[in-house]
Amino acid sequence: MRRSAAGPEAVDFAADVDNAALADDDRGDAMALQGRTVFISGASRGIGLAIACRLARDGANIVLAAKTSEPHPKLPGTIFSAAEEVAAAGGRALPVVCDIREEEQVRAAVEQAVATFGGIDVCVNNASAIALTDTLATEMKRYDLMNQVNARGTFLCSKLTLPHLLKSANPHILNIAPPLDLDPKWFAGHVAYTIAKFGMSLCTLGMAAELKGRGVAVNSLWPLTAIDTAAVRFALGGDAMAADCRSPEIMADAAHAIVSRPAGTCSGNFFIDEEVLRAEGVTDFARYAPPGHAGPLQADFFVPDAVFARTTTALKRF
Repeated sequence: MRRSAAGPEAVDFAADVDNAALADDDRGDAMALQGRTVFISGASRGIGLAIACRLARDGANIVLAAKTSEPHPKLPGTIFSAAEEVAAAGGRALPVVCDIREEEQVRAAVEQAVATFGGIDVCVNNASAIALTDTLATEMKRYDLMNQVNARGTFLCSKLTLPHLLKSANPHILNIAPPLDLDPKWFAGHVAYTIAKFGMSLCTLGMAAELKGRGVAVNSLWPLTAIDTAAVRFALGGDAMAADCRSPEIMADAAHAIVSRPAGTCSGNFFIDEEVLRAEGVTDFARYAPPGHAGPLQADFFVPDAVFARTTTALKRF
C-alpha cells in the first residue's frame, strides 16, 4: 500500500505510557496489513519471529533481516526456518542475511525488499544485544556490540527504510524499546546495557518529533512482564525464570494492534504490551502465561512505577 504525498499529521506525543481506551476512529482495520511489507530486524526467533508470524496471519509480506543463516548450537531458528513459519501463517517471506551493524548489508536488505515487494510500509526494530554486567565487568567490545546493535542499528534501519515509508499509506516505525524512565535503579548494575537500550528509546522520542506532520508514526513497545525468549533464558536465569514469563505472542499481538492503527493519530508513544491489548478490549491474559501458571509473573526491567500502580496483574519486581 502506497500513500499520497499529503500524509496525516503525527500527533499524541504527551501520551507516553498512558494507553487509555481508544476512540473507534483510532482502532486499526482488521485487514490493514494485507499486502503490506514489514521489515523486521532480528526476526529469526523470539519476539521478532512472533511479530512476523502474527502480521503474516493478516497476509503481510515479511522481510526477515537477521544474521542467523546456519543453526546455532544453543539458540533455535534461522532466517530460513523463520521464513517457513511465516509462509505457514499466511504471509510471504523474504529471508535476508543481514548484520544491522553493517550499513551496506542493511542497505542491500532494504533494496532487496523493495525490489521483491514494491516498497516498505512498516519497520520493526527488534534486534538487540544484552549483557547485564556492571561497569568493571563490561568489556569494551561488549559495550560496543550493544550500542552498535541496539542504538545504532535502530537508527540505521529506520534511516534506510524511511524513504520508502514516506511513500506508504500508513507507515509505522516500531521500536522494541522501553519507556524513558531515568530512575537510577534502571542503570545501577548494568549501565552499558541501559545506555544502549535507551538509545533505541531516544530514537523513538526524536524521530517521532522529527517526522511529525510527515505521516510516519514512530512508537516504542515494551513488555509489562519478562518474556520467555532465548535471550531471557540466557541472561536472566534459564528455565526457572521462564516459568514466570509470558510468551512472545503477547508482544506480537500488541505490535499488530499498534501498526494497524492510523499513523496520523498514533505516534510518539511508549506503549506497554498489556495496556495496548486492554485498550483493544482484551481482558483474559492467561493464554500468554505458562500452562497452569499460578502466582505472580516476573515484571520486566524499565517498567515505570506509574504502570505498576495501575495494573491489576500480579507481579514480582526486580
